[in-house]
This record gives sequence, C-alpha cells and structure tokens, in this order.
Amino acid sequence: MAAEAAPVIEALDAREVDRPEWAGPLPARLFHQPDHDGLDIMIGTNGTDPVTGVDCIGGHAAVLATLVLLRAHEPDLVLSAGTAGGWSRNGAEIGDVYVAWDRFVHHDRRIDIPGFDSFGIGDHPAADIREAAFASGCRLGTVTTGESLDEAEVDRDRIIASGAEVKDMEAAAVAWVARIHGVPVSAVKAVTDLVDSPVATETQFVANLETATTELTAKLLELLPRIATLDLGGSSS
Repeated sequence: MAAEAAPVIEALDAREVDRPEWAGPLPARLFHQPDHDGLDIMIGTNGTDPVTGVDCIGGHAAVLATLVLLRAHEPDLVLSAGTAGGWSRNGAEIGDVYVAWDRFVHHDRRIDIPGFDSFGIGDHPAADIREAAFASGCRLGTVTTGESLDEAEVDRDRIIASGAEVKDMEAAAVAWVARIHGVPVSAVKAVTDLVDSPVATETQFVANLETATTELTAKLLELLPRIATLDLGGSSS
C-alpha cells in the first residue's frame, strides 16, 4: 500500500523513475535511490487500481510489480516489505517486525490434485538474512500469504500446520517470481493486527497502520546496511 511505502521512500529520499516501456498500463510504480550508504535501492509498489482507485493489494498485483522491478533493476536481493498479521498464540505484539525464515507458503490455494496441491502451497525458500535480523532486533518466522485480509476458518488448520508466524497478502507471490528469476528473496513485515484477537482484523489494521509503518521503516533502515555485508549466494547480478 502507498501508506506502507511512503515513509520508506521518504526516509531513503528515493525518487520516482520511469518504468520500462513494455510495462504499458500496469499500475506498478518504481522509486530509485542509487546511493544510500553505498547501496543501490529500487522500491517497487503495486500502484493504484484504475477502476476502483484504491491501492492494488494482493498477490496478483504483487507479481506484476515484482516482475517490473526485476526486469528494470536486476537486483541482488528482493525484500517484500510491508505489514502483516500475527498471532497472540505465538507471542506477537502490534508493531513487532518479522524477517522471513525459512520459507514462504500460501494458505488459501486449495488444489486437491496430486502435484497441484504442492504448487498451491508454494513453499518458496527465504534468503538467509538471520544475522542482520538478529542484529536489528527483528523476529523470525515463516510467512504465509492469502488473498483475504482476515483468517477464514477453512484456512486455519493449514496455517497452523505450516508453522507460520505472520500472515500477509503478497510475500509468497513475490517469492515465486523472484525464485523463477534466480534472485534471493526475503520479507520484512510489521504487525498491524493480531489474527486471533476478538477485535476485527480491519479495525486493528486501520488503528495500528501508522505504528506498524513507523516500526517497519526504522527496522528497514537498520537492516539494509547489515544485509549488504552478507553473502547471499544465488545472485542474478
């Protein structure tokens, strides 16, 4: 969402740049900071839906935005940064920032046909940036992705079985595209809502978005220079 990205873009003093010509009418937007403490950073956002006028959230838009970014910038690492839900049962609190480890999965792609069931779950590996995460005071956990804001009863058992610590709407889709391109991928997610709270997810999200984005921005600024010192392997450039 624009509200999630804006503080990061401002903190990095990134400037919007033109997308590749082939991207045509795709809503993805790109912001570039060519030298932040020696790092060349490209930020991609999903953009705005031309029909409804709201932020393009969810996996479909994330796939398109990630593809545009990968082809425009050829990064060494992709980070899916944003907000997510956590669970009180796992000790999560509002504003906690998680780094993905050790994988990304989907919880709502139910395809009960041999082979397709595995494709539906996804199970994409996360880059090992644990050292940077520990040094920055972040928590670690598997990220599970779905196309709905809330947690449906039908998905609850699958989420528990996966051992996921945070739930979002984009990260596993981003990981899939990055994996196809051979680029390491991780995620940095700040908790806006506790999924197992009696308070409605949408109510928590609105109330806590500013707190979560503030924490997200602060942790990203700590993480980036530390990640730059790591040997990630599998780089495309």
